[in-house]
Amino acid sequence: MSMRMGGRVAMRDEKAQRRVNADAPRVPDLGKRILALFAPHKRQIILTIALVGVVASISVFPPLLTQRVFDEALFPPAGGVDLGLLWTLVGIMVALWVSASLLGIWQTWITSRVGNRVMGQLRTSLFDRLQGMELAFFTRTKTGVIQSRLQNDVGGVASVLSNTVSSVVGNTVTVIASLVTMLILSWQLTIAAVLLTPVLIILQRRVGQVRARIATKTQESLSEMTAITQESLSVSGILLAKAFGRQTDESRRYRDENDRQIDLQVRLTMSGQTFFALVSIFISILPAVIYVIAGYLLTGQAPGAEEGVTAGTLVAFTTVQARLLMPLMGLLRVSLDLQTSSALFARIFEYLDLTPAIVPAADPVPPVAARLGEVEFDAVEFRYPDARESEANTLDGVSFTLDPGTFAAFVGPSGAGKTTIGYLLPRLHEVTGGAVRFAGVDVRDIEPSALTDHIGIVSQEPYLFHATIAENLRYAKPDATDAELDVATRSASIYDTIHRFPDGYDTVVGERGYRLSGGEKQRIAIARVLLKDPAVLILDEATSALDTVSERVVQGALDEAARGRTTLAIAHRLSTIRDADVIFVVDAGRIVERGTHVELLALGGTYASLFAQQAAL
Repeated sequence: MSMRMGGRVAMRDEKAQRRVNADAPRVPDLGKRILALFAPHKRQIILTIALVGVVASISVFPPLLTQRVFDEALFPPAGGVDLGLLWTLVGIMVALWVSASLLGIWQTWITSRVGNRVMGQLRTSLFDRLQGMELAFFTRTKTGVIQSRLQNDVGGVASVLSNTVSSVVGNTVTVIASLVTMLILSWQLTIAAVLLTPVLIILQRRVGQVRARIATKTQESLSEMTAITQESLSVSGILLAKAFGRQTDESRRYRDENDRQIDLQVRLTMSGQTFFALVSIFISILPAVIYVIAGYLLTGQAPGAEEGVTAGTLVAFTTVQARLLMPLMGLLRVSLDLQTSSALFARIFEYLDLTPAIVPAADPVPPVAARLGEVEFDAVEFRYPDARESEANTLDGVSFTLDPGTFAAFVGPSGAGKTTIGYLLPRLHEVTGGAVRFAGVDVRDIEPSALTDHIGIVSQEPYLFHATIAENLRYAKPDATDAELDVATRSASIYDTIHRFPDGYDTVVGERGYRLSGGEKQRIAIARVLLKDPAVLILDEATSALDTVSERVVQGALDEAARGRTTLAIAHRLSTIRDADVIFVVDAGRIVERGTHVELLALGGTYASLFAQQAAL
């Protein structure tokens, strides 16, 4: 697999790049949409193209002036050096070089400004689009793919103007102007140069492609080394290696890849040296061949010799010829550059065109204030969008009603649909049949922010940012005061623990909260939810990953958090929900039993069997 950088393959391995381009999605009216992106910057782009053309045109005048310097100022036919003309010509040449450089700086500033503005607009639009996507999209899409669209593809937009548009215009103008200049200087030498130049281009492309393939393998090896480092030297990776005594194996794996990387780097260096040596040899030989042809012209032994070739003509010609090669090679890549840029935009537009499966209501209805906390599932059915037709619904005919303040538990075997029930209430998933109502209103008719303002979720694996405890807590309520933090952390039984840290609320928790124990992370997550003060609390197996001692502490915090709130507790350990007001037993997407702990034990069904199994353990 080739290492991609902004939708481009490292070192321009053309075959690999064409394969990447072929995999790009097909987007209708792609060209029009790309133009529409840059339309607000039309004036700057026209100015950029004009500047590129002017700079490219200026570059061919110094060689013509060089001819006059040699033939008229340094070695005039009358003899002697014409210092006045020499200063004039040199002054003009310096002015042209300075002007070209200043115009180039201006052109670079404009292209960078326009490219980065368009890139920034696309990046925020794409991020906003992804924020609006349903949870199912992220469960079926690799995180790396999403990050690649945001970072690599969007990041490559800024270079489209400079790497594609500007280079095409600049190279075209340079090639045309150089050929015209060469013809003006000597049509005989121009024919010779045009016949010899393809040999260099073929040589450069062949050797360059070999080097590009080695560079691609080198990038792949570097990626593998990075992956090994991330896997082996992360907290989880170190724990795993030490727990199984595999440190030596991990070191060997890294060493083997490192040896491969060293070999590839040497090959890359040598191929580069060979490449530049061959090109340098040919570039050196090419003027020598021109000198020989010029010699025949000067001696009158070649066609057109009567026109004569001066020393100034020869110096000017070889100067122009040297400037012709790179732009000419650039033009040979125009097709690939345009395909690569189109593929890059196609991948971006594919994501911008994503249609969220869950959309806000056109005419939202606010929840009934007097019924906040009331939850109703009415013959709810649900199946995942990517489920096969032969698969049964994840949920089928689920119905129940919870009055405000009810503590309801959902238990059952893994995969029964318990968590899905919890996620349907805040519309993380959308029902495919029936209705879910909150405070007397169908959740599909409520403004998403108005719905989530009243619902808090504590999951099995709490997510903490690499930030301070206070910043993690205030994610739920950015304007929360220190006094409010104290109330929330006391209710979550984490206040004393936080204040035992030297920095208190300013303690940085580390990546994903690794500086804290599982129980501490969970209680901070509970405190964060309490700051929100929701009417409904969803507990998704919030204690299943904790040890017995931590579970007892966290369970106390959860009981405190649930007091006075409607609570939907998805539980694996039945001991944590024995006091629930109602327990729903879910199996194969259906509620097969419901009642209190005592009632369900007396029923002697699925719940009683599950409880007996856990009690035996």
